[in-house]
Amino acid sequence: MKELFRKPYVFWVVGIFIFYLILNIILSGFYYTIPLIVIYAKSVDWVKLGISLGLTLMIGVLVAMTSVLAFMRYKQRKECKKESAVAGVGAIGGLVVGVCPLCITGLLPLILSFIGISFSFASLPFQGIEIQVLVVLVLLGSLLMLKK
Repeated sequence: MKELFRKPYVFWVVGIFIFYLILNIILSGFYYTIPLIVIYAKSVDWVKLGISLGLTLMIGVLVAMTSVLAFMRYKQRKECKKESAVAGVGAIGGLVVGVCPLCITGLLPLILSFIGISFSFASLPFQGIEIQVLVVLVLLGSLLMLKK
């Protein structure tokens, strides 16, 4: 793990983290939600929004770390397909949920809308935060598998 924080890998981790967050914000349309959060600040559930934003940042960090670690392990061993697949599932899962699953449209509801299915993470018991926690667990598992 210490290898990730040495040059040049630390620059890759930061770059992938920033790219992932920008991609997530663009795909989910969160930039439309920011002015609405300011306008309707009194009715916003700040705890859920804070948890969701924190999980999004955690997912971004884990995606960046697993991506760079998978590349490093591939260079060393030339064989890490299972770990890379789990990391890919976690990264796509993070994009599916979006930045704030309650406020915006993630990738999955957007894809389902093309075939006429209406779906929102707001209908889930914790408004999609449970999906973000699952993605974090998948990415942590991938990171632990890559660490071995």
